[in-house]
Parts: sequence; C-alpha cells; structure tokens
Amino acid sequence: MKRSTDRILATHAGSLPRPDDLLQMVWARERGKPYDANTLRSRLQQAVREVVKKQVDIGFAVVNDGEYGKSSFIHYVNDRLGGFEPSREPGGSPFAGSREFKSFPEYYIGMAKGTPQPAAAAMHMVCTGPVTYKGEEYLKADIENLKAALKEAKPEEAFMTAIAPSDVEWWQSNEYYKSQEEFLLAVADAMSVEYRAIAEAGFILQIDDPRLVTQYALQPDWSVEQCRKWANVRVDALNHALRGIPREKVRFHTCYSINMGPRVHDMELKDIVDIFLRVNAGAYSFEASNPRHEHEWSVWKDVKLPPDTVLIPGVVTQSSVLVEHPNLVAERLTRFAGVVGRENVIAGADCGFATFAGSDEIHASIAWAKLGALAEGARIASRQLWGR
Repeated sequence: MKRSTDRILATHAGSLPRPDDLLQMVWARERGKPYDANTLRSRLQQAVREVVKKQVDIGFAVVNDGEYGKSSFIHYVNDRLGGFEPSREPGGSPFAGSREFKSFPEYYIGMAKGTPQPAAAAMHMVCTGPVTYKGEEYLKADIENLKAALKEAKPEEAFMTAIAPSDVEWWQSNEYYKSQEEFLLAVADAMSVEYRAIAEAGFILQIDDPRLVTQYALQPDWSVEQCRKWANVRVDALNHALRGIPREKVRFHTCYSINMGPRVHDMELKDIVDIFLRVNAGAYSFEASNPRHEHEWSVWKDVKLPPDTVLIPGVVTQSSVLVEHPNLVAERLTRFAGVVGRENVIAGADCGFATFAGSDEIHASIAWAKLGALAEGARIASRQLWGR
C-alpha cells in the first residue's frame, strides 16, 4: 500500500457517477430484463477506461473502476452469492424504526417519497440453503476491465471494493442457518473468495462496512455497549474472511448509511474507533468532513495507531451539495497530519457518490467538482507540509 512519503496522496471512497447508457444496461441485467450482453461488455470496458483516466487527470494517485460493473455497493451480491431466493416479503426501509426516523419522521417520510425508484428497486433476498460464492464471472470481468484501464492511465495504485459480511447479513435475511452468527460466518467464508481474488490480482482490497457504525442508529433500544459487543463479533467475522491476506493489501471503509439527513444519532467515533481498528487492514477510511463528524479529528490525539497504519479521512462529503474550497480541504489534511504524521494520511471522501447507481442526491457534475477540490486541496496541503 502506497503511503504519502513525498506528498499527500489523493483517493476516494469507491462509487462514482455512472454514464446513463451504462446504467440502463446494468439495471436490466440485475432485474432480468432484456439487454445485449456484448454491448454491455464493450460499454463497460470503455466506461472503466474513461473513469480511470478521469481520476488520474484530476490528480488521484489511488484509483478504482468507479464500481461501474455494480448497481450498488451492496445489492451487487444478489448476483454473486448462492443459497438465496427472492424474498416473499416486500422489503421496507431498515431505517423505518431507527432513532433518526423516530426523531424526524416528517423529514424521512417526505424524503422517501422523493427517492429515485431505480435506486430503491433492488430485490431483497432470503437465505434458503448453504451460502456459496458464484460470482466468478462478474468478478473476473471487473478485474480484467480495471487492469486494462491501468495500462493506459498510470496511477500509483488501484483499489477495488467489496462489501463486508455484516452488510450482507443485514441486506439478506436468513431462513436456513440455526443462528445469525452461523449465517454471518457462512457469508464471511463465501465473500472471502472475492476478497482473495481482488488482492491476488494486485489491487488494494477495500472493504465497505457502513453497517459497523450504523447499528446504533438502527437499534434505538440498544446501548452503546450493546452495539460495541455486536460490532466486535462482526469484526471477528470480517477478519476470518480476510485470513491469509496481508493487512497492507487491505483498506477498510466505514460510514453511517445516511447521506442527506439531520443525523443527530450517528454513533460517535470515540465509542467505536478501537473496534474498527481491530480490522486486519493497513488503512482506514471514515467520515471526517461533514458537520456531524468534522470535529472528531481530535479523537485521533488519544488513539494509538497500529504500526504502519494509514488514515484516509474524508475531506469532502457526499452529504451536501456544497463544493468544498480546496483551502478548507488542505486545512483538514494538515490537521490530521499534525496528529498522526503526514506520511500516515491519504486524502479521501466521506463516502462514495452514487453508491446506489442512479441516485441523484449529488448530481454528477457536483460530485466531480468535489473530487477536483479534494485533489487540489491535497496539492495545497502537500506544499504546506513539504515546503515545495
């Protein structure tokens, strides 16, 4: 894993806005509707080349495929895990009974009415047999597309995202295994196939795990300590899935599962930081630039980082359409550098943009403007920190 040895490197959280024509074909494939497989294959290859080049041109050192082969950061597992069938029950919002919903019901009901249908239409699944991995074809295509794009654009490093077992456990329900923990471990074993393949392909593996810090908001009757106990079990399962993969090949991303919202019930970093640092990873990506979490940079003053650990704080956010000034981005980065050392900081984003492909909370033009501000802020911070 590259470190910021002579400048602050820039990256992002994974999901990037998709071209509309590609989006329509990915949706059709996911929903079993007619589409031309050859056209999708060709367009996906082209789109990945384009988005990798765009990241490099902006100034990103660590790039990815924009998650262009996936309809969302989590729903993609519908096509990659065996042992599941479509749920007989209609899927509702997991936030319906959350602390947030209970505090601001009028806001969230109104927001749900305006949610783009394609983003909300993914099918919920239920486990009815042994969990297996069956996504080799899709995974191979993702790996080959990114490798081909990297031959033309020359970033310093590339990463590929994969969902954590705890989020699959959340998204897919269980009717087969005797306990939730048994189900969780079965998912971990299946997802380990994807994790190993990404690492063995030469990419940095990014584990996406918003559920880890979202449990507190989802369970209004749980205490912080109960959430910590729950989270420790999920970290154990993730580490089980990561076994055999060197920690320097893994970066871990967590966030709070809400973009636009009051978010007064997000779990505080101080209450969970020691647990997510237990993940067998060499870098940690987290929210640090929105008004609910920017102040938490000071938590790191009291945290002892494991040796050779990199922080990837979000210095632009997906939870506002305001485009951050590059000087503010630089200020956020130098603040972290002052706490953990400049070589241990990579500039990142709070979360991905268009994590559910086609969602319009942040228009593509604004998302790219934010990413441009991120890269420019990293350049400014580098001049300030290295004096050149």
